[in-house]
Amino acid sequence: MAHTAAKRIVVGVSGGIAAYKACHVVRGFTELGHEVQVIPTENALRFVGKATFEALSHNPVFTSVYEEVDQVRHVQVGQRADLVVIAPATADLLARLAQGRANDMLTSTVLMTGAPVVIAPAMHTEMWNNPATQANVALLRDRGMTVLEPAHGRLTGSDTGPGRLLDPEQIVDLALLVLSTGMLPRTLAGKRVLVSAGGTREAIDPVRFIGNHSSGRQGFAIAEVAAHMGAAVTVVAGATDRLPTPAGATVIAVDSANDMQQVIADEFAKQNIIIMAAAVADVRPKIAAATKLKKGSGTADLQQIDLCENPDILRGLVKRRATGSQPIIVGFAAETGDTAATALEHGRAKLARKGCDWLLVNDVSQDQVFGKPTNAGWLLSAGGEVLELPRDSKFVIARQLLEAVAQQA
Repeated sequence: MAHTAAKRIVVGVSGGIAAYKACHVVRGFTELGHEVQVIPTENALRFVGKATFEALSHNPVFTSVYEEVDQVRHVQVGQRADLVVIAPATADLLARLAQGRANDMLTSTVLMTGAPVVIAPAMHTEMWNNPATQANVALLRDRGMTVLEPAHGRLTGSDTGPGRLLDPEQIVDLALLVLSTGMLPRTLAGKRVLVSAGGTREAIDPVRFIGNHSSGRQGFAIAEVAAHMGAAVTVVAGATDRLPTPAGATVIAVDSANDMQQVIADEFAKQNIIIMAAAVADVRPKIAAATKLKKGSGTADLQQIDLCENPDILRGLVKRRATGSQPIIVGFAAETGDTAATALEHGRAKLARKGCDWLLVNDVSQDQVFGKPTNAGWLLSAGGEVLELPRDSKFVIARQLLEAVAQQA
């Protein structure tokens, strides 16, 4: 993130079964060098003991406004905080926050603080979908708090659906994004966004493939931020680093460039925005062997593999929508400078060739992007705009890209 100094972060924990994941949230912040104060509710301590939170945060834990009254702790903690993160937030806590209650240490701290507040809900699907809960969520967002969308997945017992707490890694990343750039606006509400992510794998035989170093992190960050900006998100995912699923997103796994092209073609007409962040292999073997090619067999099977070009998915999408203005199409260009041109100049030439609306150009020389948590580059528009993106978290880059595109959507 752009900020590097240690911050004072309050982690609030309410009384749900997902409270155990708050331990990983606390550890995530402390390992990044931040000072963490955990404030559980009394019910949260039914799931995770005070000693656990104190050991992980290296700070004493308080639940009541009547502890250390002489230090006015219920006022002091909120005033000193740089960020307040509540994970998990139950339906009851959302209701109390919406009412402006101050009947324990956590709600009092939220009322006192002027810091950004990020809330990660966790509850059964019926509770999340209940009109009362949705009204409370809308009210809290109107007041400037960032209420994250819950994940879809296994809940308590055999239930499955929206309401699962996001993975701790997602909560930490998104909370630091809000700390760095402000609350997430719901400017993509009602929009459908497709994001391709990761690298494609082009089979040589049943064992080997042609691939690349893409981790999928930038594409998944874009999908994650888009979901919390209100979009309905579909991710077409090639090879990735086992990243957590973006909140509420539909993930369609693919292997090859041809697979990715077919899936995106099927989804094309439903989308308002298509962001091609995947690293699609330029070539593939003309024929994938049905059996493993043997090394040292005296044949030329592994010494010479006939290749052919893969389809240009991005260019094909632009041609398909030539008669209309939707969907908005965003491309990516992983470039390096050479004797002929800089990475930015190569990117400008690619934008002209592809004909998409926006192109995010990365300088991938010196191992600066693939698999790393940060990114940098330039966002180019078909209209000639150039937005420089200084090195920052891939979540910050994702937000900058989406806010630029949202103005056109």
